[in-house]
Amino acid sequence: MVTYAEFEQAVETLGLIGVETKDDIKKRYLKLSRKYHPDMPDGSVEKFQEINKAYKILNAYINNFKFRCTKEEFANQHPFSLGDTEWLHKPKNT
Repeated sequence: MVTYAEFEQAVETLGLIGVETKDDIKKRYLKLSRKYHPDMPDGSVEKFQEINKAYKILNAYINNFKFRCTKEEFANQHPFSLGDTEWLHKPKNT
């Protein structure tokens, strides 16, 4: 089981901010793992291992995340998909 401190460190290691998709996290991981691969000029075995560990933690978290199949959960994930959308179709006042 991963602690929140380990999760937080993984997020920081990959330099993630805000809302990220699984694809965003993978792209960031690939970019950093290429940069810090031991065979590269800026490479570092320690940094490469840290990046791999961070990705494994975040990937496991995402793959095991549980969702509630409720209207509230859907609204949290897609805040503009519910509610009054009439304002989108009203003509502007001139």
